Order: sequence, then C-alpha cells, then structure tokens
Amino acid sequence: MGGHAKTPEYTEEEITVGPKANTYMKICFALGIVGLGASAYLGHAENDKWAQFLFSYLVAFMFVLSFGLGTLFFVNLQHLVRAGWSVVIRRQAEIIAAAIPVMFILFLPVLISTLMGSHSLFHWNDHELAKTDHFLHWKEPYLNVPFFTVRALFFFGFWALLSRFMLKISLKQDETGEVGLTNLREKVSAPAMVFFALTLSFAAVDYIMCLNYHWISTMIGVYYFAGCFMTCMATMAILHLTLQDGGKLKGFITTEHYHDMGKLLFGFVFFWGYIAFSQFMLIWYANMPEGTDWYQARTWGEWETYTRLLIAGHFFIPFVGLISRHAKRRTKILKFWAFWLICMQWADIYYFIMPNKVHGPGPEAAAAKLVIPWNLMDLTCLIGVGGIFAGTVFMIARGKKMVPLKDPRLPECLSHEVM
Repeated sequence: MGGHAKTPEYTEEEITVGPKANTYMKICFALGIVGLGASAYLGHAENDKWAQFLFSYLVAFMFVLSFGLGTLFFVNLQHLVRAGWSVVIRRQAEIIAAAIPVMFILFLPVLISTLMGSHSLFHWNDHELAKTDHFLHWKEPYLNVPFFTVRALFFFGFWALLSRFMLKISLKQDETGEVGLTNLREKVSAPAMVFFALTLSFAAVDYIMCLNYHWISTMIGVYYFAGCFMTCMATMAILHLTLQDGGKLKGFITTEHYHDMGKLLFGFVFFWGYIAFSQFMLIWYANMPEGTDWYQARTWGEWETYTRLLIAGHFFIPFVGLISRHAKRRTKILKFWAFWLICMQWADIYYFIMPNKVHGPGPEAAAAKLVIPWNLMDLTCLIGVGGIFAGTVFMIARGKKMVPLKDPRLPECLSHEVM
C-alpha cells in the first residue's frame, strides 16, 4: 500500500471544511425551498393535471441524482480496485454520495402522484389503456404501482446504506487509523458493485425508459451510468480546483491528480458517445416500431436541431477540447470543460424525458411533438431539487476533514505521478 512521500505541512483550517459550509448550507436550503415553492405554484397554475410540473421535476431529479450515483460509484470503485491515486479526492466524493438519502424525500412528488393514480407522467398508470393496448397489458406484471413502489424503496434504501457505510467507516479510520477498516470496505465493494449496477440500471428503466412503455432499450442503464460517472468526474475537478483556489488542500492535490481526473472525464465523453451510437445503431438495424418511433419523435421539428446540438456538444466538441495532455493539466481549461459537460448532462436527460410529455394520437399531439416545451418550471425545479441536495451536502460536510489522513494508501497517493 505504501509509497515514501511525506505528508505536506498543513494547518487544520487547510484540510477541514470551515464555517462557510454552514452559510452555504443555509443559502442552498433557502434556494431549494423557494425553487420548489415556485415550481408548485407554477404547476398548479398550469392547469394541466400537473403534467408540466412532473416532467420538469423528473428532469431535475434525474440530473441531480446523477451526482449522487456517480460519486457513490466512484467511491465504491476505488475500494474495489484498491486504488491509491485517488485517496486525496475520495473524501469529497464520500460526502456528496452520503446526501443520497435526501433524494428519496425529493422523489416523493413522483411517487405520491403515481400512488394517487396520476398518469400525467407515467402513461402506463392509466388502467384504461391496459384494456386496449396489448403491449401494456403484457408489461403489467412489471409496470404496476405496488411493484414500482417496492423497487423505489429498494433502490434508495440500498444507495443510502452503501453511501452512509462508506463515509462512516472512512471517518472512523480518521480516529483509529486501523488498516482493517480499509480491508472491510474492499470486501464490501465487490458485492456492492453488483447491486449498484442492478439498481442503477433498473432505476433508469423505471424513471426514463418506461415513460414510453412501448420503447425498449437494453442499453438505457449503461447509458445513464455513463452520464453519472462523467458528471462525477466533472464535479470532482470543479470542486477541488475551487477548494484549492480558496487556500484549501495545498500540497495534497497536484497536477498529476487533475490529469487523472481529466483522463477519466475524457474517457467517459468517449464512452457516452460509444453507448449513444450503439443504442441508435441497434434500434436502426432492427427497424422495429418500438424503437424507431422513439427516435422519430426526436428527429423532427425543433427536436431535430436539439439532437444535432446535443451530439456536437456532448461528444464532438468536448472530445476535441479534452483530447490533449495540455487540456487535462491546465486547471482553467479543465474547469471549463467540466462545467460544459455538466450542462450537457442536463441537456441529455431533458432529451430523454421531455419528448414523452406529448402523448396520444391526433393532429394536435402530432404538431406538439415538433416543439420543445421549454417552461420556467425547468429552471425552478432544477433550483429546488439542486438546492436541497447541495444544502444536504454542506450539512454533512460541516467540520469534517477533507483528506483521510490515516488512510494507509495516502503516501502512495501523495507520490502519484502520471506515466
């Protein structure tokens, strides 16, 4: 586990989340409450059975959830592969992932509306459709409210337990320095990774794919995962650059660490492009209505322009921007592309979810499918969900060390060099 690098000299203030976290927590919670309140008011005023609110809310929810799931995967992965290079950035990922329990509370508007029989969001919840649509009737053993609820409880319960376990053991090691606590996390990480893959994949099926119950994609889980991990690495880069600009973590995080974060960020830009193309190619090659109709709705009218911009902005442009070694080792360039790709993650989730808002036959529905339904609630829901999640992160972070100083792999991390 070792290495011979000395721990850099530091003050307690440089490695501990300071009192500003309390201020940021209050600001984020205030923004979150205002955002959710404004969203509820606008949703009620829309007079469309809360359809616009629910779709805007789900976009914001799945976007913010990708931060929690991406960091949770990152933490678990580091223990699974016994990584040394990432020790100095892992604590921040542990803290962000530990905020996942609040996402279940934020999921309640979606869950409660479904339990109350609303089919504004999930059209499969319209029981009259099952009588006339054989495809939905065939899927009823899976697409029903009780099973949907049980799955949600299992997803969020597992994520909450795993994230809290990883942070709790990490903080305990800060006190005792016991090497066995590292071994414990490594043993847990292997079975946890299997359950993580299953829960994330089925969550993507439930909350994205099943918005259109006619659509079938065997790649939706890994597609959403690619965006989650890309978002994680972008967040890690921005967060640590911001902390160091504020005088924190001096000597702990070097250009070598940013280079590795940049490589992972670039790698998942490419991976996202590969998965997106593979999903399209398989559906195009099979030429089955269940798949082609989904893409057809996104290649007409304003959605065609949106699709082209998404392909360019999410793949081709950042691919060129991040491919060089120079871009990964220059902090301002890396920070720019990290912000860019977080925006692209939101745009990608919007692309998957929002076209499903228009449902049903007829000329009015056909005309509406050509138009992107931008709405103020897209912003207010994002502020609301994002504010509550960020506030929870700052609440968890208060007073905690940002570096696990007694981790046995810390010397290896401090001597890390990119080959």
